[in-house]
Amino acid sequence: MCGIAGFVGGDLRGADAVLTAMADAILHRGPDSSGIWIDSAGGCGLAHRRLAILDLSQAGHQPMRSDSGRFMMVFNGEIYNHQEMREALGNRVWRGHSDTETLLAGFEAWGIESTLKKTVGMFAIALWDTVERVLHLARDRVGEKPLYYGWAGDVMLFGSELKALRRHPAFDAKVDRGALSLFLRHNYVPAPYSIWQGISKLAPGTMLSMRFGDGVGAARSAVPQAWWSFESVARSAVSHAFKGDATDAVDELERLLSNSVRLQQIADVPLGAFLSGGVDSSLIVGLMQKIASRPVKTFTIGFNEAAYNEAEHAKAVASHLGTEHHELYVTPGDALDVIPRLASLYDEPFSDSSQIPTYLLSRFVREHVSVSLSGDAGDELFGGYSRYFFARSLWGTMSRIPRAGRRFLAGTLNTLPPSFWDGFSTAASPFLPKRLRVSHAGEKAHRLSRILAADRPEALYLDLVSHWQDPAAIVIDGHEPATRVSAPATNASDLGIEHYMMALDTMTYLPDDILVKVDRAAMGVGLETRVPFLDHRVVEFAWTLPLEMKLESGRGKKVVRNLLDRYVPRSLIERPKQGFGVPIGEWLRGPLRDWAEALLDPSKMRQQGYLRTELIQQKWAEHQSGVRDWHFYLWDVLMFQAWLEEADL
Repeated sequence: MCGIAGFVGGDLRGADAVLTAMADAILHRGPDSSGIWIDSAGGCGLAHRRLAILDLSQAGHQPMRSDSGRFMMVFNGEIYNHQEMREALGNRVWRGHSDTETLLAGFEAWGIESTLKKTVGMFAIALWDTVERVLHLARDRVGEKPLYYGWAGDVMLFGSELKALRRHPAFDAKVDRGALSLFLRHNYVPAPYSIWQGISKLAPGTMLSMRFGDGVGAARSAVPQAWWSFESVARSAVSHAFKGDATDAVDELERLLSNSVRLQQIADVPLGAFLSGGVDSSLIVGLMQKIASRPVKTFTIGFNEAAYNEAEHAKAVASHLGTEHHELYVTPGDALDVIPRLASLYDEPFSDSSQIPTYLLSRFVREHVSVSLSGDAGDELFGGYSRYFFARSLWGTMSRIPRAGRRFLAGTLNTLPPSFWDGFSTAASPFLPKRLRVSHAGEKAHRLSRILAADRPEALYLDLVSHWQDPAAIVIDGHEPATRVSAPATNASDLGIEHYMMALDTMTYLPDDILVKVDRAAMGVGLETRVPFLDHRVVEFAWTLPLEMKLESGRGKKVVRNLLDRYVPRSLIERPKQGFGVPIGEWLRGPLRDWAEALLDPSKMRQQGYLRTELIQQKWAEHQSGVRDWHFYLWDVLMFQAWLEEADL
């Protein structure tokens, strides 16, 4: 696992110092060694920071040249099946046993796209063809590893993190107000956008090939091309459904996931696993322990606040499986100490508050191992989020109400202020059973009005995944560019609303939120994370399963739960799903209040010129009074403000 950076074009005087600075900006991604390389004739510079996981010797050093000398490459990631690829490449003399060398040999023997299709792994690659003067950028199928790119004048810049690109003297730091609007809606900046004008995220499963030998104009006209498409996988699965019964499905998932776990345990450094005690992480650890010859090292963090603590559940699972379990209980002070680091760590605005415990867990794990497996992606692939059930039930009910009737109800709910509904709920509560009592009734009534106004399932999904409903209204000169969510190529009618939501989550929320959260937190402390559920063969299998093998009786992940039954008693797992979070709402009224008020100072915000302050101040006042809980909205704004100060614009 590493960090990469580089450029093509511009003045090469002092290029070695520029490349060194770009690499040093992401030192945390690769603390073991660094390297730079310059093609003076071609105008290309490559930089690399290394976290040595496979082949710890100099034979794994990057940038690395292919045997023929034609290609130079920097690579971030792991190719889990690279030994199989070596066997397919036939008899040859290898300099070492790194997957970097394997990739280069494949590119020369099979071509670039064909080699990528043979890989099982996660990666971001920059490959320079010294003969044709072509820069190839490529990203793994689902987007586990990040890769940014963009033009600064006539210079093409690229890197694992934005902070590396900023070290190039040609970089022009201008905030993209459209991306800022999208961030306030989603709590992350969705691909292909980034917070900086002119800089993009390379989409998962795509490759961008820019030919510089024909001039800058030709290179600029290049567009990313898909070498693997999740959307095609989802569409194809509709007509290629799994033919076996429920037991066959469990057997096949066990075979595929066991193979994925086996491959992902390959490392020349100590390895362990995150264990929350939930379904997905418990299954991954169970499979690891079945394969391992000694107890697997497992890790969890706990909180003294019961509503946020899963450590006791994880401990029980670890005891049953016989792992070498490590746990760390953290205090609110530990969590609060992390907050000043978040803006630098995440490098662009990011406000999924579970970033805090994710960082604390990663830092704890890094004290013991260099690689950790996780249970991420089980929810998106197998239907684990409650919104899938909520949307199915709600849309089914709404579909039976004429559109005019829905609009009338929506207008009625929205006409009356939230305070009315709050008061009505308070007055009615003594006469209602507990299950019908509603907290924050005004907020929920207004959200229901928006949902009722949705005229199609796609609009319903957009509402369910949105924070600020009209973010462009509070961003000065703001607008919202089109995204996969606002202008989806896949329609709910093609897949059904549940599979539609799962597909969009896999293409957006998973790579742009979940995987970003874990990558930045873990790489911030030099820890490599691996995700067995994202072996593309597991992904493709999951989408062949009919919905009834995933969702049952108001719960998701049916096939995953049935497989877990073979390793862990259900009594240790069955409980309401908890988010991996911290009490941000309470902290904003307590220990974070002074910090937040300094960032939200109206005069400062007006001087900065990015956000309109009136509505933000109203939400802050309502949150402080306890009338409303606006912590999602406020945390979005606070993370942008903190990032803005870190960016020093």
